[in-house]
Amino acid sequence: MMALMGACVTLWVFMTPAWLGAQNTPVLAVGKFSANEPGASLPDGWKPLTFKKIPKLTTYELVKDGTQVVVKAVSDSSASGLTKEVRIDPKEFSIVRWRWKVENLLQKSNATRKDGDDYPARLYITFEYDPEKVSFGKKLKYKAGQALFGDIPIGAISYVWETKAPVGEIIDNAYTDFVKMIVVESGPGQVGRWVDESRNIYEDYKKAFGEEPPMINGIAIMTDTDNTKERAVAYYGDIEFMKTSDDQMKRSAR
Repeated sequence: MMALMGACVTLWVFMTPAWLGAQNTPVLAVGKFSANEPGASLPDGWKPLTFKKIPKLTTYELVKDGTQVVVKAVSDSSASGLTKEVRIDPKEFSIVRWRWKVENLLQKSNATRKDGDDYPARLYITFEYDPEKVSFGKKLKYKAGQALFGDIPIGAISYVWETKAPVGEIIDNAYTDFVKMIVVESGPGQVGRWVDESRNIYEDYKKAFGEEPPMINGIAIMTDTDNTKERAVAYYGDIEFMKTSDDQMKRSAR
């Protein structure tokens, strides 16, 4: 997506997370875009995610698509996102659900290369540092990063809409092993259509990092094309976390 420092910023903007209200409900609506009025650039509770070395920003706007208000992202050789601070236990609220739509794929994207680390749509979930839940080796890497950059999350899952990589593949981020990319859509089959997604973030984290996940402390949406110098248009619908049931487990195991 950007130079290494930019990738680090992507991970480390989500500091001092706030509690997301009472968590005795079966559903936590972290991105209720449909409750907003069209025309605004920022949904309620969200803020811009920008990068010092990338002057050209992706634009975000609340628009009406059919009967629903959604976030429209337009990226033209640009990169930025929208973020929200949360604090969620991924073992209790293990299912993340969202919907999105893209108008096009990126022809030059490549999840394994720094110059191809762009996506028409992605959903980030970041995790706070809990020394009791990480391996010794990861603690050493974290301490090294902390010495350079201060307080940082311990890792992130990035759910992406890819061009070529197969659905379900877990890919190491091209910049840092603190981020794992999980392909949830790939290829042109669903381009131009709304797609409902459901993932078990608890299980995904364990598969990606090989350990129990700490608390979730941030969420972000991002459409970026600064490396490939292409143009992408995407739409993001409501995002929510749910407590696990047997039916939800089956739907999330895609």
